[in-house]
Amino acid sequence: MEKSPEKINPVEAFGWAARDTSGFLFPFKFTRRATGDKDVKLKVLYCGICHSDIHQLKNEWGSSLYPLVPGHEIVGEVTEVGNKVEKFTVGEKVAVGGYCGSCRSCEDCSNDLENYCSKGIATYNAIYNDGTPTYGGYSDMIVVDEHFVFHVPENLPLAAAAPLLCAGITMYSPLRYFGLDKPGLHIGVVGLGGLGHVGVKFAKAMGLKVTVISTSRKKQKEALEHLGADSFLISTDLDQLQAAMGTMDGILDTVSADHPVEPLIGLLKSHGKLIFLGAPDKPVELPVFPLLMGRKLVAGSGIGGMNETQEMLDFAAKHNITADVEVIPMDYVNTALARLARGDVKYRFVIDVAKTLRAK
Repeated sequence: MEKSPEKINPVEAFGWAARDTSGFLFPFKFTRRATGDKDVKLKVLYCGICHSDIHQLKNEWGSSLYPLVPGHEIVGEVTEVGNKVEKFTVGEKVAVGGYCGSCRSCEDCSNDLENYCSKGIATYNAIYNDGTPTYGGYSDMIVVDEHFVFHVPENLPLAAAAPLLCAGITMYSPLRYFGLDKPGLHIGVVGLGGLGHVGVKFAKAMGLKVTVISTSRKKQKEALEHLGADSFLISTDLDQLQAAMGTMDGILDTVSADHPVEPLIGLLKSHGKLIFLGAPDKPVELPVFPLLMGRKLVAGSGIGGMNETQEMLDFAAKHNITADVEVIPMDYVNTALARLARGDVKYRFVIDVAKTLRAK
């Protein structure tokens, strides 16, 4: 007879979960596993809200497991470690991102790319090795193998650091991998939202020239004066597009809504790279001829492996990079998700879990 999740995972936990495709969150009692030899148990202090949480809560990607506790931008404090844990001690401030497990033996894992492992286990809405569901950071505590836990540098403000676990690494990784991190290069950042605003900060810290590309003229002052972008381009303005043709070494496209790609390809220099980071619901219409005329590259990029994510956090600490956040109480989360769905946030919601999550 199969053991129940409560028998496998005996530690009581509490969070907020969706029970169906409405995506509406309610208080939820559940259990987590006891701290194993290589595990780190942490009290969740803050958890960022990612737009992918909305997709998962409403089963828009067709893979949601209910009840679903979201959250993969987790910052916390270590409360217990297993007897074989080597990297962490009780009381340390740590973080957990998008993954809590992988096979640890495939080619991707061997190359520190656990995020691309075909057997990777997401921090929430997945099935763990013991057959029980994973629950995320909209909760009071979490237990994670130390390999998937990160040190948070002391000078990073904890609430503002939480979104770096997703938005930060999503922007940092392609800049590094595709060689777009060399001082003096010119990159475009499409979309000035949760991802884009962090991307501008990383790119400027790397010494790049940055153009923000947006459909909204209202974001120009914010991009130039607050975030330090060098220029701003309205993607629907044909005159501006024409003037900027062939000027960019790379473009990071963060937009998940349907939008034309051909104008972006035109902005690239020969050998330029257009990197998709958002996930539009509809297939992208990709014209080939503009790619041939300049040997241009179109690619995609996910988050990052464990080593690269730690590297990103250390880089952020060195250059004082954090997300611009609105910190909210747990019982505001459904309102925050509704606001996020209509783009009403600058630029990332972060839940103050430790101070506002109360068992009922």
